[in-house]
Amino acid sequence: MTNHSVVIAGAGPTGLMLAGELALAGVDVVIVERRPNQELSGARALGLMSRTLEVFDQRGIVDRFLSAGKIAQVTGFAVTRLDISDFPTRHNYGLALRQKYIERILAGWVTELRVPILYGPEITGFVQHDAGVDVTLADGESLRAQYLVGCDGGRSVIRKTAGIDFPGWDPTTSNILAEVEMTERPPYGVHRSAAGLYAFGREEYEVINGEIVYKEVGPIGVMVTEPNPSSTTEPTLEDLKRLLIAACGTDYGVHSPTWISRFTDATRQAAQYRSGRVLLAGDAAHVHSPIGGQGLSTGVQDAVNLGWKLAQVIKGTSPDSLLDTYHAERHPVGARVLKATMAQVALHREDARTLAVRDIVGDLLKMEEPRKHIAGMMSGLDIRYDLGPGHPLLGRRMPDLDVDTASGPRRVFSFLHDARPILINFGAPRAIDIAQWSERVQSVDATYDGTWQLPVLGQVAAPDAVLIRPDGYVAWVGDGTTQGLAEALTTWFGNARASDQRTK
Repeated sequence: MTNHSVVIAGAGPTGLMLAGELALAGVDVVIVERRPNQELSGARALGLMSRTLEVFDQRGIVDRFLSAGKIAQVTGFAVTRLDISDFPTRHNYGLALRQKYIERILAGWVTELRVPILYGPEITGFVQHDAGVDVTLADGESLRAQYLVGCDGGRSVIRKTAGIDFPGWDPTTSNILAEVEMTERPPYGVHRSAAGLYAFGREEYEVINGEIVYKEVGPIGVMVTEPNPSSTTEPTLEDLKRLLIAACGTDYGVHSPTWISRFTDATRQAAQYRSGRVLLAGDAAHVHSPIGGQGLSTGVQDAVNLGWKLAQVIKGTSPDSLLDTYHAERHPVGARVLKATMAQVALHREDARTLAVRDIVGDLLKMEEPRKHIAGMMSGLDIRYDLGPGHPLLGRRMPDLDVDTASGPRRVFSFLHDARPILINFGAPRAIDIAQWSERVQSVDATYDGTWQLPVLGQVAAPDAVLIRPDGYVAWVGDGTTQGLAEALTTWFGNARASDQRTK
C-alpha cells in the first residue's frame, strides 16, 4: 500500500488544478486517472471565463492559455451576448480554447510541480477510518491517503461510494454532438428550427470583428437536438443522419465520424461537498447543461477554494473544521450556476410563449444595470463569499492593482503565484504587525493612487489594508484600525505563535 497525503480521482481540469494548488503548498498528492493518457475525445468545454483567467493569472500561468486560445467576448446569457470589455479586470473577455488543450496545459504545469499522475487504473472503492482513507484500484493495488477528493465527473464513483445524495432534475432536452466528415458544406454557426437547435463548425477558425470565421480544413463539428431526452443507448451515425434530415432537410452527406456523444440538461448538485475525509469538486459535485459555458470554470474555482484549506489542515496549521468552509462557500456558487443554466435552457425553447419571454429578457439585457448584473454572474467576477458585513471588498476577489512597494512596482496577483496569503498595508509603513503569523502570511507595505473599482459594484472606498487569501479573496479589510484582524488571521490561517498572541 502506497501512502500519500491526498489522492485525487480524475485528471480533468478540476483534478489537475487541485493537484497544482496542493503541490504549491508542499503537500504530497497523487492523481489517479482511468484514461490511459491525457488525450480527450469529444468536444467537452470550449473556453474559459474571465474569473478563471484571473485565477490562472494569480498562479502566474495565464499566458500559457492566452497563447493557445483566442480572446473573444464570449460571455452571454441564453441567446444574448454580453460585452464585459468595460469591466475593471485585466481579463475583461473570455477565451475560446477547447478542453483538450486546457488539460494539456494544466497537466504540463502539475508535471513541473512533480505531481505524479497514475494513468490507467480505476478507483473501484474506498474505506474511511480515523487515520485516513484506503483506496482500492481495479488492478488490485491500493493507496492510503489522509484525504480523498473526487474530481471524477458527473457519474463519480467517489460520490456514489461515499453515499452522498445527488438531488436535482432529470433531463428535458438532449443533443447529439459529433466530429464528422461531410460531402456538402453545411451552414456554419448556430441555427434554430422547429426541430430545435443545430450547429456546425470546425476546430480551426479566426475571430474577425467579434465573429467566428471557420477555416475549410479538418473535420466538421456538429450538434443537433434529439426529441427523446431519456434515451440511454449510445448515439450512432444513423441517429445523426436522421436528426439532421429532420432539422435541415438533408444530412449533408455526413460520414466517417471521429466520435459521437450526447449531452443533456440533467441538473444535479451534491447535497454535501464533504463526507468525513472525502470531498467532491467539479462535475462530481454539480452537473448541468453546458449552455453558458460555466462548468469547467466552476470546477477550477472549486479546486482553488479547496486546495489551500486542505493543505493547511494536512500540515496541522488549521483545524479540520476549516474544510467545512469549502462546502459553505462553494455550494451556493454551484447552486447559482445550476439556476442560471436551467433558465437559459428554458429560454432556448422555440414555442411562441418562450420566444416572447426571450425577446423581453434580451431587451432587459441591453440595459446597463441588468447587463452588468448578469455578466458579472456569468463571468464569475461578482462572486462574494459570506464573510459577514463590512467593506464591499470583504469576501470578494481582490483587484489586480499595480502597486508600489519598497522593492519596486508589483502587480497584486504576483504576490499570489505561490498560493500564499498576504496582508497588504496601504497606510503608514510598518503600522501593522503580524509577526506571529509571518511564517504563514506574507506582509508588505504598498501605495496605490488610483480608484478602487469592482465589477458590477463600481467604485468603492479605498481600504487602509487588506488580508488576501491564497484563492485571491479578501478575508479582512482595514479602516484605520486592526480591529478584527487577529480573528481573521486565526480563522483562515491558524492560531498565532504561542510566543506572542498580540496583534498591534
